Amino acid sequence: MFDYKNTHVAADMDTNIVSARGKGVHHLLEVKNLNVDFHTRHGTVNAVRGVSWYIDEGETLAIIGESGSGKSVSTSAVMGLIDMPPGVIRSGRILYQGEDLLTISEERRRQLNGSQISMVFQDTLAALNPVYTVGWQISETFRSHGVDEAASRRKAMELMERVGLRDVAKRFSQYPHQFSGGQRQRIMIAMAIALRPKLLIADEPTTALDVTVQAQILDLLKDLQKETGMGLLMITHDLGVVAEIADRIAVMTAGQIVETGTVDQIFNAPTHSYTHKLLAAIPGGASYPTYTAGRLERRLLVVEDLVKHYNPPVTFFRKKAEVGEPALDNVSFELGRGETIGIVGESGSGKSTLARTLLGLERPTSGQVYYDGHNITLMPHQQFFKIRRHMQMVFQDPSASLNPRMTIEQIISESWAIHRDVLPRKQWSTRVGELLEQVGLSASDARRNPHQFSGGQRQRIAIARALALKPDIIVCDEAVSSLDVSVQAQVIALLKQLKNDYGLSYLFIAHNLPVVGDFADRVLVMYRGKIVEQGRTEEVFTNPQHAYTKALLAADPVLKSQQNAATKLQLVSSHD
Repeated sequence: MFDYKNTHVAADMDTNIVSARGKGVHHLLEVKNLNVDFHTRHGTVNAVRGVSWYIDEGETLAIIGESGSGKSVSTSAVMGLIDMPPGVIRSGRILYQGEDLLTISEERRRQLNGSQISMVFQDTLAALNPVYTVGWQISETFRSHGVDEAASRRKAMELMERVGLRDVAKRFSQYPHQFSGGQRQRIMIAMAIALRPKLLIADEPTTALDVTVQAQILDLLKDLQKETGMGLLMITHDLGVVAEIADRIAVMTAGQIVETGTVDQIFNAPTHSYTHKLLAAIPGGASYPTYTAGRLERRLLVVEDLVKHYNPPVTFFRKKAEVGEPALDNVSFELGRGETIGIVGESGSGKSTLARTLLGLERPTSGQVYYDGHNITLMPHQQFFKIRRHMQMVFQDPSASLNPRMTIEQIISESWAIHRDVLPRKQWSTRVGELLEQVGLSASDARRNPHQFSGGQRQRIAIARALALKPDIIVCDEAVSSLDVSVQAQVIALLKQLKNDYGLSYLFIAHNLPVVGDFADRVLVMYRGKIVEQGRTEEVFTNPQHAYTKALLAADPVLKSQQNAATKLQLVSSHD
Protein backbone atom coordinates (compact mmCIF):
# COMPACT_ATOMS: atom_id res chain seq x y z
CA MET A 1 0.00 0.00 0.00
CA PHE A 2 1.32 3.45 -0.90
CA ASP A 3 1.43 5.60 2.23
CA TYR A 4 1.81 9.19 1.12
CA LYS A 5 2.16 10.53 4.67
CA ASN A 6 5.63 9.05 5.00
CA THR A 7 6.94 11.03 2.05
CA HIS A 8 4.83 14.15 2.03
CA VAL A 9 6.85 17.14 3.17
CA ALA A 10 5.12 20.05 1.47
CA ALA A 11 3.30 20.81 4.72
CA ASP A 12 6.69 21.76 6.21
CA MET A 13 6.66 24.92 4.08
CA ASP A 14 8.01 27.99 5.85
CA THR A 15 5.18 29.32 8.01
CA ASN A 16 6.19 32.87 7.13
CA ILE A 17 4.87 32.33 3.62
CA VAL A 18 1.21 33.23 3.57
CA SER A 19 -0.90 32.37 0.54
CA ALA A 20 -2.38 35.14 -1.54
CA ARG A 21 -5.80 33.71 -0.89
CA GLY A 22 -5.33 34.18 2.85
CA LYS A 23 -4.62 37.89 2.34
CA GLY A 24 -8.02 38.39 0.79
CA VAL A 25 -6.60 39.27 -2.64
CA HIS A 26 -6.23 37.41 -5.93
CA HIS A 27 -4.81 33.94 -6.24
CA LEU A 28 -1.34 33.87 -7.74
CA LEU A 29 -2.85 32.12 -10.77
CA GLU A 30 -6.46 31.22 -11.42
CA VAL A 31 -7.91 29.41 -14.43
CA LYS A 32 -11.64 29.88 -14.93
CA ASN A 33 -13.80 27.75 -17.24
CA LEU A 34 -11.06 27.25 -19.85
CA ASN A 35 -12.06 25.61 -23.14
CA VAL A 36 -9.46 24.78 -25.80
CA ASP A 37 -10.21 23.12 -29.16
CA PHE A 38 -8.00 21.84 -31.97
CA HIS A 39 -9.33 21.74 -35.53
CA THR A 40 -8.01 18.76 -37.50
CA ARG A 41 -8.78 17.08 -40.81
CA HIS A 42 -10.77 14.50 -38.90
CA GLY A 43 -12.84 16.99 -36.93
CA THR A 44 -12.61 19.17 -33.85
CA VAL A 45 -10.88 17.85 -30.76
CA ASN A 46 -12.11 19.31 -27.47
CA ALA A 47 -8.76 19.11 -25.67
CA VAL A 48 -9.76 21.15 -22.60
CA ARG A 49 -13.39 21.41 -21.47
CA GLY A 50 -14.51 23.81 -18.76
CA VAL A 51 -11.35 23.50 -16.66
CA SER A 52 -11.02 25.61 -13.49
CA TRP A 53 -8.28 25.57 -10.83
CA TYR A 54 -6.09 27.95 -8.85
CA ILE A 55 -2.68 28.10 -7.19
CA ASP A 56 -1.44 30.44 -4.47
CA GLU A 57 1.99 31.74 -3.48
CA GLY A 58 4.19 29.12 -1.86
CA GLU A 59 1.78 26.35 -2.84
CA THR A 60 2.29 23.29 -5.00
CA LEU A 61 -0.59 22.11 -7.16
CA ALA A 62 -0.16 18.81 -9.00
CA ILE A 63 -2.26 18.07 -12.08
CA ILE A 64 -2.34 14.35 -12.78
CA GLY A 65 -4.01 12.22 -15.43
CA GLU A 66 -3.32 10.06 -18.44
CA SER A 67 -1.43 11.19 -21.53
CA GLY A 68 -3.84 13.14 -23.72
CA SER A 69 -6.03 14.19 -20.78
CA GLY A 70 -5.37 17.89 -21.42
CA LYS A 71 -2.81 18.57 -18.66
CA SER A 72 -0.12 20.06 -20.89
CA VAL A 73 -2.60 21.90 -23.13
CA SER A 74 -4.14 23.78 -20.22
CA THR A 75 -0.73 24.87 -18.92
CA SER A 76 0.49 25.79 -22.42
CA ALA A 77 -2.45 28.20 -22.54
CA VAL A 78 -1.08 29.85 -19.39
CA MET A 79 2.27 30.46 -21.12
CA GLY A 80 0.66 31.50 -24.44
CA LEU A 81 2.25 28.59 -26.27
CA ILE A 82 -0.75 27.09 -28.06
CA ASP A 83 -0.38 27.23 -31.84
CA MET A 84 -3.41 29.10 -33.20
CA PRO A 85 -4.42 27.70 -35.66
CA PRO A 86 -5.05 24.78 -35.36
CA GLY A 87 -5.70 25.47 -31.69
CA VAL A 88 -8.27 27.96 -30.46
CA ILE A 89 -9.09 29.11 -26.93
CA ARG A 90 -12.85 29.08 -27.20
CA SER A 91 -13.61 30.64 -23.83
CA GLY A 92 -12.35 31.15 -20.32
CA ARG A 93 -10.02 33.37 -18.31
CA ILE A 94 -6.47 32.90 -17.00
CA LEU A 95 -5.77 35.38 -14.20
CA TYR A 96 -2.21 36.00 -13.01
CA GLN A 97 -2.42 38.18 -9.89
CA GLY A 98 -5.74 39.40 -11.25
CA GLU A 99 -4.43 40.17 -14.76
CA ASP A 100 -6.03 38.19 -17.61
CA LEU A 101 -3.24 36.55 -19.60
CA LEU A 102 -5.58 35.89 -22.52
CA THR A 103 -6.10 39.59 -23.19
CA ILE A 104 -2.65 41.10 -22.52
CA SER A 105 -0.36 42.45 -25.25
CA GLU A 106 2.58 40.51 -26.70
CA GLU A 107 4.96 42.99 -25.03
CA ARG A 108 3.39 42.37 -21.64
CA ARG A 109 3.54 38.62 -22.27
CA ARG A 110 7.30 38.86 -22.90
CA GLN A 111 7.72 40.79 -19.66
CA LEU A 112 5.96 38.08 -17.65
CA ASN A 113 7.26 34.92 -19.30
CA GLY A 114 10.61 33.94 -17.85
CA SER A 115 10.89 36.65 -15.21
CA GLN A 116 7.64 35.95 -13.30
CA ILE A 117 6.18 32.83 -14.93
CA SER A 118 8.58 30.13 -16.08
CA MET A 119 8.17 26.64 -17.46
CA VAL A 120 10.14 23.40 -17.57
CA PHE A 121 9.15 21.52 -20.71
CA GLN A 122 8.72 17.78 -21.09
CA ASP A 123 10.60 17.45 -24.39
CA THR A 124 14.15 18.64 -23.76
CA LEU A 125 15.43 18.05 -27.30
CA ALA A 126 12.72 20.29 -28.72
CA ALA A 127 13.22 22.99 -26.06
CA LEU A 128 17.02 23.26 -26.23
CA ASN A 129 18.67 24.82 -29.29
CA PRO A 130 21.04 22.22 -30.81
CA VAL A 131 23.43 24.81 -32.33
CA TYR A 132 24.29 26.62 -29.08
CA THR A 133 26.20 25.31 -26.08
CA VAL A 134 24.16 24.68 -22.94
CA GLY A 135 26.21 27.27 -21.05
CA TRP A 136 25.38 29.92 -23.64
CA GLN A 137 21.68 29.05 -23.44
CA ILE A 138 21.53 29.21 -19.64
CA SER A 139 23.52 32.45 -19.44
CA GLU A 140 21.33 33.99 -22.17
CA THR A 141 18.53 34.12 -19.61
CA PHE A 142 20.61 36.55 -17.54
CA ARG A 143 22.01 38.50 -20.51
CA SER A 144 18.55 39.19 -21.88
CA HIS A 145 17.71 40.88 -18.56
CA GLY A 146 20.74 43.17 -18.48
CA VAL A 147 23.35 41.06 -16.67
CA ASP A 148 26.90 41.43 -18.06
CA GLU A 149 28.73 38.57 -19.79
CA ALA A 150 31.04 37.58 -16.93
CA ALA A 151 28.31 37.61 -14.29
CA SER A 152 25.96 35.68 -16.61
CA ARG A 153 28.58 32.97 -17.08
CA ARG A 154 29.24 32.73 -13.34
CA LYS A 155 25.54 32.54 -12.46
CA ALA A 156 24.96 29.92 -15.18
CA MET A 157 27.72 27.69 -13.83
CA GLU A 158 26.37 28.04 -10.30
CA LEU A 159 22.95 26.91 -11.55
CA MET A 160 24.45 23.92 -13.37
CA GLU A 161 26.09 22.80 -10.13
CA ARG A 162 22.91 23.38 -8.15
CA VAL A 163 20.86 21.05 -10.36
CA GLY A 164 23.39 18.24 -9.98
CA LEU A 165 25.65 18.47 -13.04
CA ARG A 166 29.31 17.52 -12.54
CA ASP A 167 32.44 19.07 -14.07
CA VAL A 168 30.55 22.23 -15.06
CA ALA A 169 33.66 24.09 -16.27
CA LYS A 170 34.00 21.51 -19.05
CA ARG A 171 30.31 20.84 -19.68
CA PHE A 172 29.48 24.57 -19.93
CA SER A 173 30.86 24.54 -23.50
CA GLN A 174 29.16 21.33 -24.64
CA TYR A 175 26.02 20.98 -26.78
CA PRO A 176 22.64 19.43 -25.87
CA HIS A 177 23.29 16.22 -27.85
CA GLN A 178 26.33 15.54 -25.65
CA PHE A 179 24.13 15.11 -22.58
CA SER A 180 21.85 12.27 -21.56
CA GLY A 181 18.08 12.78 -21.37
CA GLY A 182 18.18 13.24 -17.62
CA GLN A 183 21.05 15.71 -17.83
CA ARG A 184 19.19 17.77 -20.44
CA GLN A 185 16.21 17.94 -18.09
CA ARG A 186 18.46 19.32 -15.37
CA ILE A 187 19.66 22.00 -17.80
CA MET A 188 16.05 22.94 -18.54
CA ILE A 189 15.32 23.29 -14.82
CA ALA A 190 18.38 25.51 -14.39
CA MET A 191 17.13 27.82 -17.15
CA ALA A 192 13.63 27.93 -15.68
CA ILE A 193 14.68 28.89 -12.15
CA ALA A 194 17.40 31.33 -13.24
CA LEU A 195 15.36 34.50 -12.55
CA ARG A 196 13.62 33.12 -9.46
CA PRO A 197 10.10 33.30 -10.92
CA LYS A 198 6.94 33.70 -8.81
CA LEU A 199 5.31 30.79 -10.63
CA LEU A 200 7.09 27.75 -12.02
CA ILE A 201 5.17 25.39 -14.30
CA ALA A 202 6.90 22.02 -14.40
CA ASP A 203 5.64 19.69 -17.15
CA GLU A 204 6.96 16.22 -16.20
CA PRO A 205 10.18 17.74 -14.79
CA THR A 206 11.47 14.49 -13.28
CA THR A 207 10.39 12.10 -16.05
CA ALA A 208 13.92 11.51 -17.36
CA LEU A 209 15.72 11.71 -14.01
CA ASP A 210 17.05 8.86 -11.91
CA VAL A 211 15.77 8.73 -8.35
CA THR A 212 18.81 10.27 -6.67
CA VAL A 213 18.78 13.32 -8.94
CA GLN A 214 14.97 13.41 -8.74
CA ALA A 215 15.29 13.72 -4.97
CA GLN A 216 17.83 16.54 -5.41
CA ILE A 217 15.56 18.39 -7.84
CA LEU A 218 12.51 18.06 -5.59
CA ASP A 219 14.56 19.31 -2.63
CA LEU A 220 15.77 22.21 -4.79
CA LEU A 221 12.24 23.18 -5.78
CA LYS A 222 11.08 23.02 -2.16
CA ASP A 223 14.04 25.17 -1.06
CA LEU A 224 13.17 27.78 -3.69
CA GLN A 225 9.61 27.86 -2.45
CA LYS A 226 10.80 28.49 1.09
CA GLU A 227 13.16 31.24 -0.05
CA THR A 228 10.88 33.08 -2.46
CA GLY A 229 7.28 31.93 -1.90
CA MET A 230 7.22 30.63 -5.47
CA GLY A 231 4.09 28.83 -6.60
CA LEU A 232 4.75 25.47 -8.25
CA LEU A 233 2.41 23.89 -10.77
CA MET A 234 3.49 20.29 -11.25
CA ILE A 235 2.26 18.21 -14.19
CA THR A 236 3.28 14.61 -13.69
CA HIS A 237 2.23 10.99 -13.93
CA ASP A 238 4.57 9.99 -11.09
CA LEU A 239 2.35 9.71 -8.03
CA GLY A 240 5.39 9.19 -5.83
CA VAL A 241 6.57 12.67 -6.82
CA VAL A 242 3.08 14.03 -6.18
CA ALA A 243 3.08 12.61 -2.67
CA GLU A 244 6.55 14.00 -2.05
CA ILE A 245 5.93 17.60 -3.02
CA ALA A 246 2.25 18.54 -3.63
CA ASP A 247 -0.19 20.38 -1.37
CA ARG A 248 -3.25 19.87 -3.58
CA ILE A 249 -4.10 17.66 -6.55
CA ALA A 250 -6.34 18.12 -9.58
CA VAL A 251 -7.20 14.93 -11.46
CA MET A 252 -7.82 15.29 -15.22
CA THR A 253 -9.24 12.91 -17.81
CA ALA A 254 -10.72 13.52 -21.27
CA GLY A 255 -10.06 17.26 -21.00
CA GLN A 256 -11.93 17.72 -17.72
CA ILE A 257 -11.03 17.93 -14.05
CA VAL A 258 -12.97 15.16 -12.33
CA GLU A 259 -11.66 15.58 -8.79
CA THR A 260 -9.66 18.04 -6.69
CA GLY A 261 -8.51 17.99 -3.11
CA THR A 262 -5.60 17.89 -0.75
CA VAL A 263 -3.03 15.12 -1.03
CA ASP A 264 -4.60 13.49 2.02
CA GLN A 265 -8.07 13.52 0.45
CA ILE A 266 -7.00 12.21 -2.96
CA PHE A 267 -4.70 9.43 -1.73
CA ASN A 268 -6.77 8.25 1.22
CA ALA A 269 -10.38 9.03 0.26
CA PRO A 270 -10.73 9.39 -3.54
CA THR A 271 -14.29 9.81 -4.77
CA HIS A 272 -14.02 9.39 -8.55
CA SER A 273 -13.57 6.00 -10.24
CA TYR A 274 -10.79 7.37 -12.46
CA THR A 275 -8.79 8.45 -9.40
CA HIS A 276 -9.20 4.94 -7.96
CA LYS A 277 -7.85 3.57 -11.24
CA LEU A 278 -4.74 5.77 -11.11
CA LEU A 279 -3.95 4.90 -7.50
CA ALA A 280 -4.40 1.18 -8.14
CA ALA A 281 -1.79 1.34 -10.92
CA ILE A 282 1.06 2.61 -8.70
CA PRO A 283 3.95 0.14 -9.19
CA GLY A 284 5.80 -1.60 -6.42
CA GLY A 285 2.91 -3.29 -4.65
CA ALA A 286 3.27 -6.66 -6.35
CA SER A 287 5.64 -9.39 -5.19
CA TYR A 288 9.01 -9.74 -6.88
CA PRO A 289 9.15 -11.93 -10.01
CA THR A 290 9.85 -15.62 -9.43
CA TYR A 291 13.40 -16.22 -10.59
CA THR A 292 14.26 -19.46 -12.39
CA ALA A 293 18.00 -20.11 -12.23
CA GLY A 294 17.80 -22.52 -15.16
CA ARG A 295 17.20 -19.66 -17.55
CA LEU A 296 20.91 -18.87 -17.60
CA GLU A 297 21.58 -22.39 -18.85
CA ARG A 298 19.93 -21.19 -22.06
CA ARG A 299 22.15 -18.16 -22.50
CA LEU A 300 21.00 -15.86 -25.26
CA LEU A 301 23.33 -12.90 -24.74
CA VAL A 302 26.81 -12.97 -23.17
CA VAL A 303 28.79 -9.76 -22.56
CA GLU A 304 32.46 -10.04 -21.60
CA ASP A 305 34.67 -7.17 -20.37
CA LEU A 306 32.98 -4.54 -22.54
CA VAL A 307 34.80 -1.18 -22.65
CA LYS A 308 33.75 1.99 -24.47
CA HIS A 309 35.75 5.24 -24.58
CA TYR A 310 34.57 8.49 -26.14
CA ASN A 311 37.88 10.18 -26.96
CA PRO A 312 38.12 13.92 -27.75
CA PRO A 313 38.83 14.44 -31.48
CA VAL A 314 42.29 15.30 -32.73
CA THR A 315 42.38 18.96 -33.80
CA PHE A 316 44.96 21.49 -34.99
CA PHE A 317 45.56 22.57 -31.40
CA ARG A 318 45.40 19.05 -29.98
CA LYS A 319 47.58 16.86 -32.16
CA LYS A 320 47.73 13.91 -29.79
CA ALA A 321 44.63 11.84 -29.19
CA GLU A 322 43.47 11.84 -25.57
CA VAL A 323 41.77 8.97 -23.78
CA GLY A 324 38.53 10.04 -22.17
CA GLU A 325 36.86 8.61 -19.10
CA PRO A 326 35.31 5.24 -20.04
CA ALA A 327 31.56 5.27 -20.63
CA LEU A 328 31.69 1.49 -20.12
CA ASP A 329 34.34 -0.02 -17.87
CA ASN A 330 34.76 -3.82 -18.11
CA VAL A 331 31.04 -4.60 -18.15
CA SER A 332 30.19 -8.32 -18.02
CA PHE A 333 26.87 -10.13 -17.63
CA GLU A 334 24.65 -12.81 -19.20
CA LEU A 335 21.03 -12.76 -20.33
CA GLY A 336 19.04 -16.00 -20.55
CA ARG A 337 16.16 -16.80 -22.86
CA GLY A 338 12.89 -15.53 -21.45
CA GLU A 339 14.69 -13.50 -18.79
CA THR A 340 14.29 -9.83 -17.90
CA ILE A 341 17.28 -7.91 -16.58
CA GLY A 342 16.67 -4.46 -15.15
CA ILE A 343 19.53 -1.96 -15.54
CA VAL A 344 19.45 0.95 -13.11
CA GLY A 345 21.75 3.84 -12.30
CA GLU A 346 22.16 7.58 -12.64
CA SER A 347 21.92 9.47 -15.91
CA GLY A 348 25.38 9.24 -17.46
CA SER A 349 26.21 5.96 -15.70
CA GLY A 350 26.54 4.13 -19.03
CA LYS A 351 23.12 2.45 -19.29
CA SER A 352 22.20 3.85 -22.72
CA THR A 353 25.76 3.47 -24.02
CA LEU A 354 25.59 -0.20 -23.08
CA ALA A 355 22.31 -0.60 -24.95
CA ARG A 356 23.59 1.10 -28.10
CA THR A 357 26.78 -0.94 -28.06
CA LEU A 358 24.92 -4.23 -27.74
CA LEU A 359 22.76 -3.35 -30.74
CA GLY A 360 25.69 -2.30 -32.93
CA LEU A 361 24.86 1.40 -32.85
CA GLU A 362 28.22 2.02 -31.15
CA ARG A 363 31.48 0.10 -31.63
CA PRO A 364 33.14 -1.00 -28.39
CA THR A 365 36.72 -0.05 -27.59
CA SER A 366 37.32 -3.62 -26.39
CA GLY A 367 35.44 -6.63 -25.12
CA GLN A 368 33.11 -9.20 -26.67
CA VAL A 369 29.35 -9.58 -27.19
CA TYR A 370 27.89 -12.97 -28.08
CA TYR A 371 24.34 -13.45 -29.35
CA ASP A 372 23.15 -17.07 -29.34
CA GLY A 373 26.76 -18.23 -29.49
CA HIS A 374 27.80 -15.84 -32.31
CA ASN A 375 30.42 -13.17 -31.64
CA ILE A 376 28.71 -10.05 -32.99
CA THR A 377 31.28 -7.51 -31.78
CA LEU A 378 33.24 -7.25 -35.03
CA MET A 379 30.83 -9.10 -37.30
CA PRO A 380 30.61 -7.77 -40.90
CA HIS A 381 27.62 -5.52 -41.51
CA GLN A 382 25.87 -7.83 -43.98
CA GLN A 383 26.09 -10.76 -41.57
CA PHE A 384 25.05 -8.66 -38.58
CA PHE A 385 22.01 -7.38 -40.54
CA LYS A 386 20.48 -10.86 -40.39
CA ILE A 387 20.93 -11.03 -36.62
CA ARG A 388 19.91 -7.43 -35.95
CA ARG A 389 16.22 -8.18 -36.56
CA HIS A 390 16.26 -10.43 -33.48
CA MET A 391 17.29 -7.50 -31.24
CA GLN A 392 15.08 -4.42 -31.18
CA MET A 393 15.17 -1.25 -29.12
CA VAL A 394 12.67 1.17 -27.66
CA PHE A 395 14.48 4.48 -27.28
CA GLN A 396 14.14 6.94 -24.42
CA ASP A 397 13.01 9.93 -26.51
CA PRO A 398 10.17 9.11 -28.92
CA SER A 399 10.24 12.62 -30.40
CA ALA A 400 13.72 11.95 -31.75
CA SER A 401 13.15 8.31 -32.78
CA LEU A 402 9.87 8.73 -34.73
CA ASN A 403 10.07 10.31 -38.20
CA PRO A 404 7.74 13.36 -38.13
CA ARG A 405 7.09 13.11 -41.90
CA MET A 406 5.72 9.58 -41.77
CA THR A 407 2.34 8.33 -40.64
CA ILE A 408 2.20 5.85 -37.78
CA GLU A 409 1.38 3.06 -40.24
CA GLN A 410 4.48 3.91 -42.29
CA ILE A 411 6.67 4.05 -39.16
CA ILE A 412 5.62 0.62 -37.91
CA SER A 413 5.60 -0.94 -41.40
CA GLU A 414 9.13 0.24 -42.13
CA SER A 415 10.54 -2.81 -40.33
CA TRP A 416 8.71 -5.12 -42.74
CA ALA A 417 9.88 -3.09 -45.73
CA ILE A 418 13.48 -3.65 -44.62
CA HIS A 419 13.03 -7.32 -43.65
CA ARG A 420 10.74 -8.38 -46.49
CA ASP A 421 10.43 -12.02 -45.49
CA VAL A 422 8.63 -11.27 -42.19
CA LEU A 423 5.11 -10.29 -43.30
CA PRO A 424 3.32 -10.11 -46.70
CA ARG A 425 2.55 -6.56 -47.83
CA LYS A 426 -1.23 -7.10 -47.87
CA GLN A 427 -1.19 -7.87 -44.11
CA TRP A 428 0.72 -4.77 -43.04
CA SER A 429 -2.27 -2.52 -42.39
CA THR A 430 -4.12 -5.13 -40.31
CA ARG A 431 -1.05 -5.96 -38.26
CA VAL A 432 -0.33 -2.27 -37.57
CA GLY A 433 -3.84 -1.90 -36.15
CA GLU A 434 -3.34 -4.96 -33.93
CA LEU A 435 -0.04 -3.65 -32.59
CA LEU A 436 -1.50 -0.22 -31.83
CA GLU A 437 -4.38 -1.76 -29.91
CA GLN A 438 -1.92 -3.96 -27.98
CA VAL A 439 -0.14 -0.87 -26.65
CA GLY A 440 -3.34 0.95 -25.71
CA LEU A 441 -4.01 3.01 -28.85
CA SER A 442 -6.63 2.70 -31.58
CA ALA A 443 -6.21 1.12 -35.02
CA SER A 444 -7.53 4.37 -36.52
CA ASP A 445 -4.46 6.19 -35.13
CA ALA A 446 -2.40 4.60 -37.91
CA ARG A 447 -3.37 7.46 -40.27
CA ARG A 448 -2.00 10.18 -37.99
CA ASN A 449 1.50 11.65 -37.60
CA PRO A 450 3.70 11.64 -34.47
CA HIS A 451 3.16 15.34 -33.66
CA GLN A 452 -0.55 14.67 -33.16
CA PHE A 453 0.16 12.52 -30.09
CA SER A 454 1.24 13.33 -26.56
CA GLY A 455 4.67 12.26 -25.31
CA GLY A 456 3.31 9.15 -23.65
CA GLN A 457 1.33 8.14 -26.72
CA ARG A 458 4.43 8.51 -28.92
CA GLN A 459 6.30 6.14 -26.64
CA ARG A 460 3.56 3.56 -27.05
CA ILE A 461 4.00 3.84 -30.82
CA ALA A 462 7.73 3.24 -30.41
CA ILE A 463 6.99 0.08 -28.42
CA ALA A 464 4.60 -1.13 -31.12
CA ARG A 465 7.33 -0.63 -33.73
CA ALA A 466 9.80 -2.67 -31.67
CA LEU A 467 7.31 -5.54 -31.46
CA ALA A 468 6.74 -5.63 -35.21
CA LEU A 469 9.55 -8.10 -35.98
CA LYS A 470 8.79 -10.41 -33.01
CA PRO A 471 12.40 -10.23 -31.81
CA ASP A 472 14.18 -12.46 -29.28
CA ILE A 473 15.52 -9.48 -27.29
CA ILE A 474 13.97 -6.08 -26.73
CA VAL A 475 16.14 -3.41 -25.19
CA CYS A 476 13.87 -0.90 -23.43
CA ASP A 477 15.74 2.35 -22.78
CA GLU A 478 13.41 4.18 -20.35
CA ALA A 479 10.52 2.77 -22.37
CA VAL A 480 7.86 3.62 -19.78
CA SER A 481 9.41 6.75 -18.26
CA SER A 482 7.07 9.12 -20.12
CA LEU A 483 3.90 7.11 -19.50
CA ASP A 484 1.32 7.83 -16.82
CA VAL A 485 0.91 5.16 -14.19
CA SER A 486 -2.20 3.50 -15.62
CA VAL A 487 -0.75 3.17 -19.13
CA GLN A 488 2.61 2.23 -17.64
CA ALA A 489 0.92 -0.67 -15.87
CA GLN A 490 -0.78 -1.69 -19.13
CA VAL A 491 2.51 -1.63 -21.07
CA ILE A 492 4.37 -3.61 -18.39
CA ALA A 493 1.53 -6.14 -18.39
CA LEU A 494 1.80 -6.32 -22.19
CA LEU A 495 5.57 -6.88 -22.05
CA LYS A 496 5.06 -9.64 -19.46
CA GLN A 497 2.42 -11.29 -21.62
CA LEU A 498 4.64 -11.16 -24.71
CA LYS A 499 7.47 -12.60 -22.66
CA ASN A 500 5.29 -15.55 -21.63
CA ASP A 501 3.80 -16.04 -25.11
CA TYR A 502 6.98 -15.79 -27.19
CA GLY A 503 9.83 -16.35 -24.72
CA LEU A 504 11.10 -12.80 -25.20
CA SER A 505 14.09 -11.52 -23.25
CA TYR A 506 14.34 -7.93 -22.07
CA LEU A 507 17.08 -5.56 -21.09
CA PHE A 508 14.98 -3.05 -19.19
CA ILE A 509 16.79 0.24 -18.56
CA ALA A 510 14.88 2.41 -16.11
CA HIS A 511 15.20 4.88 -13.27
CA ASN A 512 11.76 3.92 -11.88
CA LEU A 513 12.82 1.36 -9.30
CA PRO A 514 9.32 0.13 -8.33
CA VAL A 515 8.67 -0.74 -11.99
CA VAL A 516 11.97 -2.63 -12.15
CA GLY A 517 11.03 -4.42 -8.92
CA ASP A 518 7.73 -5.56 -10.43
CA PHE A 519 9.14 -6.58 -13.83
CA ALA A 520 12.78 -7.68 -13.70
CA ASP A 521 14.09 -11.14 -12.78
CA ARG A 522 17.57 -9.78 -12.08
CA VAL A 523 19.03 -6.28 -11.63
CA LEU A 524 22.33 -4.70 -12.71
CA VAL A 525 23.29 -1.50 -10.88
CA MET A 526 25.58 0.78 -12.91
CA TYR A 527 27.68 3.66 -11.63
CA ARG A 528 30.16 5.63 -13.74
CA GLY A 529 30.39 2.96 -16.41
CA LYS A 530 30.77 -0.01 -14.06
CA ILE A 531 28.39 -2.67 -12.78
CA VAL A 532 28.75 -2.24 -9.03
CA GLU A 533 26.13 -4.81 -8.06
CA GLN A 534 24.02 -7.47 -9.74
CA GLY A 535 21.73 -10.23 -8.56
CA ARG A 536 18.15 -11.41 -8.20
CA THR A 537 15.74 -8.50 -7.93
CA GLU A 538 14.45 -9.45 -4.50
CA GLU A 539 17.97 -9.81 -3.11
CA VAL A 540 19.17 -6.47 -4.48
CA PHE A 541 16.05 -4.59 -3.35
CA THR A 542 15.79 -6.10 0.12
CA ASN A 543 19.47 -6.59 0.95
CA PRO A 544 21.64 -4.23 -1.15
CA GLN A 545 25.39 -4.61 -0.67
CA HIS A 546 26.92 -1.59 -2.42
CA ALA A 547 26.64 1.91 -0.95
CA TYR A 548 25.41 3.33 -4.26
CA THR A 549 22.62 0.74 -4.49
CA LYS A 550 21.55 1.64 -0.97
CA ALA A 551 21.46 5.33 -1.92
CA LEU A 552 19.30 4.62 -5.00
CA LEU A 553 16.74 2.62 -3.04
CA ALA A 554 16.63 5.17 -0.21
CA ALA A 555 15.94 8.03 -2.65
CA ASP A 556 12.87 6.49 -4.32
CA PRO A 557 9.68 7.98 -2.82
CA VAL A 558 7.50 4.91 -3.44
CA LEU A 559 10.00 2.40 -2.04
CA LYS A 560 10.72 4.73 0.86
CA SER A 561 7.00 4.94 1.61
CA GLN A 562 6.58 1.17 1.47
CA GLN A 563 9.57 0.64 3.76
CA ASN A 564 8.20 3.13 6.27
CA ALA A 565 4.76 1.50 6.13
CA ALA A 566 6.33 -1.94 6.71
CA THR A 567 8.31 -0.59 9.65
CA LYS A 568 5.18 0.89 11.21
CA LEU A 569 3.37 -2.43 10.73
CA GLN A 570 6.21 -4.27 12.50
CA LEU A 571 6.06 -1.82 15.40
CA VAL A 572 2.31 -2.29 15.74
CA SER A 573 2.71 -6.07 15.61
CA SER A 574 5.45 -6.02 18.25
CA HIS A 575 3.19 -4.08 20.63
CA ASP A 576 0.42 -6.61 20.11
